[in-house]
Amino acid sequence: MNKVLREEKKFLIGIHDFLNTSDKLDRVLIQDEHNGTHGYIIRSLYYDTPFDDDYFEKQAGVELRRKIRLRTYDPKLNFAMLEMKQKEGNMQLKRSLKVSKEDGIRLMQGDYSPLLKYSEPFAAEMYAYMNWKCYKPKTIVEYHRKAFIAKENKIRITFDNQIVATESDLNLFSENLNMNPVLDPYNVVLEVKFNGFLLSYIRNLINTIDKSELSVSKYVLARQNAYETRL
Repeated sequence: MNKVLREEKKFLIGIHDFLNTSDKLDRVLIQDEHNGTHGYIIRSLYYDTPFDDDYFEKQAGVELRRKIRLRTYDPKLNFAMLEMKQKEGNMQLKRSLKVSKEDGIRLMQGDYSPLLKYSEPFAAEMYAYMNWKCYKPKTIVEYHRKAFIAKENKIRITFDNQIVATESDLNLFSENLNMNPVLDPYNVVLEVKFNGFLLSYIRNLINTIDKSELSVSKYVLARQNAYETRL
């Protein structure tokens, strides 16, 4: 199990600022090993309760809240990551469990019993919690990410764009999902993640960007579009 506790700040920026800032960061930080030329793809299947408690708690700004997802970086991979993010104030705790693709398919179908065979206490916690709250798959969100890393204070700067989603097909491992944009393709979500404090030279570089702080998550963006369509 992986466990990360850090502060996260999100901003909405334009494509020009993304290209300009990522070029500057490339000179002072380490690129994520998965970046390649244009970054890498992340696809997540998000879960929620029958009454969408997590969605509405995020919209209401509830101080203590959770978000559960099954994540893959390529539908052809033979594994996925089951993750829970817990927010308390400015801090985010993310715990992740690597599961086989076969078990991921059963989790995707709402069967959480495969978690009982994993020895990590987090697996048993997720099995109990997801069954207790009757969590079910709700939406798939996919986007391109480019990430930069500084080892000090676990600093991680990410740029996410081309954010698309679907609620009509919840097969995380499908190679032919029909997805729709949930954010203008010329907008980019900048996430600044760190533990303790942000190094001054990085903070000064980020402060030069024309940005607005963003409180809405990608999960909310995906569900929000669907809710507006239903009205």
